[in-house]
Amino acid sequence: MKPSILLTNDDGVSSIGLWAAYEALTPIADVTVVAPATQQSAVGRSISIFEPLRANKVIINGEQAWSVAGKPTDSVIIGLYALKLNPTLVVSGINIGENLSFESIMTSGTVGAALEASNQGTNAIAFSLQVEDQGDKFDDPRTYGQSFGEAKKIVRDVVSRVLAKGFCTGADVININIPSEVKGGYEVTRLARKLFHTGVEKRLDPRGRPYFWINGPLIEDAEEGTDVHAVRKGNISVTPITLDCTAHHAHAAIEKIFLP
Repeated sequence: MKPSILLTNDDGVSSIGLWAAYEALTPIADVTVVAPATQQSAVGRSISIFEPLRANKVIINGEQAWSVAGKPTDSVIIGLYALKLNPTLVVSGINIGENLSFESIMTSGTVGAALEASNQGTNAIAFSLQVEDQGDKFDDPRTYGQSFGEAKKIVRDVVSRVLAKGFCTGADVININIPSEVKGGYEVTRLARKLFHTGVEKRLDPRGRPYFWINGPLIEDAEEGTDVHAVRKGNISVTPITLDCTAHHAHAAIEKIFLP
């Protein structure tokens, strides 16, 4: 029997990136798509606890999928507990746009879905593809023009390796970022601190009242060994991520503040 995969994302069930991952994985696994009905980028691990959720069967590209009227984490929970899929692995992506650094993975719905799966006891991998134009992240994910040919090969290779060799001990999620132009191989990395130079643009509406856009250009580069630096030089970044946000190295300093 083939291993089973629950495939989800945050760009929505119709995203070309999701179906590129589906095409990459169906030769090696039984894949069930359970994904948000609409675009849910940057919702992190948000979960719908104040409203009911609907999950509908839909046909996309001739294949059956589950469309969930909720967040990426909702989709994972519905797949695991309502549909009772019991997958060997959860795969999230392929996201349109890189998910690099502390900053990005804390808000990413793609990584959020993978973290939720791991928190519920299922190993998970998140895949993201660097975009050449940041504006592409905000266009219709059903018609994104960049080729997924190389990314599909990488998705299949990564998942095949994990299925054959087992999930890495000590990690809860493997975060894979694929450069828009792959120039090298895999590089095992750590998270950089930031991906963007955060800024806010103030504008005035027709009535003269202010409103704001959060914006900011990408960080040009980061130090050697980080995920940002690896992707900038054309390597495939492989970052092990843990759910444990405890700052273990700070225990002694905290004790000095709070303990007699």
